[in-house]
Amino acid sequence: MSRVIVIGGGAAGLMAGITAARQGATVVVLERMQEPGKKMMITGKGRCNITNSCAVKEFIPNLPGNGKFLFSALQQFSNDALLSFFHEQGLETVTERGGRVFPATGKARDVIAALLSALQKAGGRLVNGAQAVGLVMKPGQVTGVRYRNVENDGRKEGQDFRSSTKGRVKLGPEHTLAADAVIVCTGGASYPGTGSDGNFVPVLENLGLAMEPLLPALAPLQPEEGFTEGLEGLALKNIRATVLADGKAVAEEFGELQFIRGGVAGPVCLTVSRKVARLQHFSRAALELELDLKPALAEDKLDARIMRDFQEFSKSRLSEIVRKLVPQPLVEPVLDSAFLDGAKAVSQVSKKERQNLIYALKHFTIPLTGTRPLAEAIVTAGGVALKEIDPKTMAAKRMAGLYFAGEVMDVDGYTGGFNLQAAFSSGYVAGLNAAKQVLSSK
Repeated sequence: MSRVIVIGGGAAGLMAGITAARQGATVVVLERMQEPGKKMMITGKGRCNITNSCAVKEFIPNLPGNGKFLFSALQQFSNDALLSFFHEQGLETVTERGGRVFPATGKARDVIAALLSALQKAGGRLVNGAQAVGLVMKPGQVTGVRYRNVENDGRKEGQDFRSSTKGRVKLGPEHTLAADAVIVCTGGASYPGTGSDGNFVPVLENLGLAMEPLLPALAPLQPEEGFTEGLEGLALKNIRATVLADGKAVAEEFGELQFIRGGVAGPVCLTVSRKVARLQHFSRAALELELDLKPALAEDKLDARIMRDFQEFSKSRLSEIVRKLVPQPLVEPVLDSAFLDGAKAVSQVSKKERQNLIYALKHFTIPLTGTRPLAEAIVTAGGVALKEIDPKTMAAKRMAGLYFAGEVMDVDGYTGGFNLQAAFSSGYVAGLNAAKQVLSSK
């Protein structure tokens, strides 16, 4: 039969299916949604950040979640190889700031179309609306997949896919599809409306596979209730953000952030969020986000700047001076942090009070409860423990015929195309070796 079944029609799954089919295997890709690639549709703000143009060796530090595991996969199928693949499909690409690579059309749908075209040309078959619910096993070996047809029963686009209650999703009768190899590409548990909600985790756990907890990565941070009230919509540039755990600095980033409803987002927050999520899950440490609102000025330079303003605007209120240093929405929070009265005349501000103001500007602290929920994360940390997987083949070490690729594994990275490249590279390696296995056993 030489059949390879791929569970999941995202970036990793489609690449795995294409690669296996090109080797001559009979390939079936099972996708639970009515259309494949739903999560790719929202990456890069709908433009699909395919990969990054940096050197392959630079991918590892940009995959802080166990990036070294993918060293072999990135060598076997690099970003250059990925771009050559898409160019062969007629998809032109452009490289933008930070090495981010996008389709020239700016449309994620064109990336998915290129993948589907390649799958069809290779002879692979895609089955939409097919939810895998289990694996068929014999001792130490996978022999098939159990799945059910999915019927959309009034579910709105993007609605949480996990519920099978009336009015959302109905599952048809169970079917079994025999296989010589199965590649699991079911993704993580972020953006569940795309079909990636961790539903296959219990199946893998029941097989006895070690799993790491599914945690948010690239997620907004969650302040204590009410602490950032009134700051929604405020964006800050060129600030230094430090995560404190019980007062000790554990992560630091420089750049931009934005206050959103119920959270703090933006590049610096997304980058440190993996650390925050792990501390939230594994420890009881008190978490804080400390912002240096004036990182370009050392404390003595900032003091001199404030003293000049005090002298020039000696009849002003303190709040008016602070307004020259930070955006209006931050004036009162900074003053409150320094325990100062903004109505006070600057001529009456003592040296100690001035020092308190400087400290508040350099150490504006926001208490955190952790990150926003996993469903709001761009990427999922955790998944199949890497000790279960051979990094050179993506094969399960303890179960013949089983392979993994993409976000279902405990690998995650920063924004900038690194996560999609990880999915494509691991999918390629899994598809290649699954096909080799089934064809060699004929």
